[in-house]
Amino acid sequence: MENEPSEHSSYKIGEAARRSGVSKDTIRYYEKRGIISKPQRRRSGYRIFTKHHIKQLQFVKRSQELGFTLREIKELLELRRDGNTDCSTFKEEAEEKHALVAQKIKHLNQIKQTLAELIDSCSGEGAKEDCPILRALEGKNNVLEELDS
Repeated sequence: MENEPSEHSSYKIGEAARRSGVSKDTIRYYEKRGIISKPQRRRSGYRIFTKHHIKQLQFVKRSQELGFTLREIKELLELRRDGNTDCSTFKEEAEEKHALVAQKIKHLNQIKQTLAELIDSCSGEGAKEDCPILRALEGKNNVLEELDS
C-alpha cells in the first residue's frame, strides 16, 4: 500500500509531517524537546525520518487529542520503551487524565452557568456603568467569586 511506510523507508521532514499529520515546525519542536527520538542526518544535513518516527509522531498527536500534555506524553513514551512497564501503568495514567478532564468539565460548567446568569441579568440597555456583566468583571458583585471556590 502506498501510504504505509515500509520498515526501511526514510523520509525528509516534509513527508514525515504529511504522513503524521503534524507540521514541520512541530516535528522540529518535538525533536528539540526530546519527545521524539533524534533522526539521523544525511551528509547533506537533511534529517532522515523513519517509520519509527512516524509512529512516534502519530502517538504524540493522538495523545494530545486525549488531553495529555507534552510532558505527560514524553513520560508515556518513556514508559512505552521501559521493558518493566505493563498495561496497569497506562491504565493509571489514563484514569488520572480522566479525573482531571472531569474536573475541568465541572469547572467549565460552572463558568457556563455563571455566564448564563450574567446574560440573563443584563437587559442589554442603559449606561455601561449599570451593566451587570461589566460590574461582575470589575468585581462589583459576588457572581464571579463563586467560580473561585
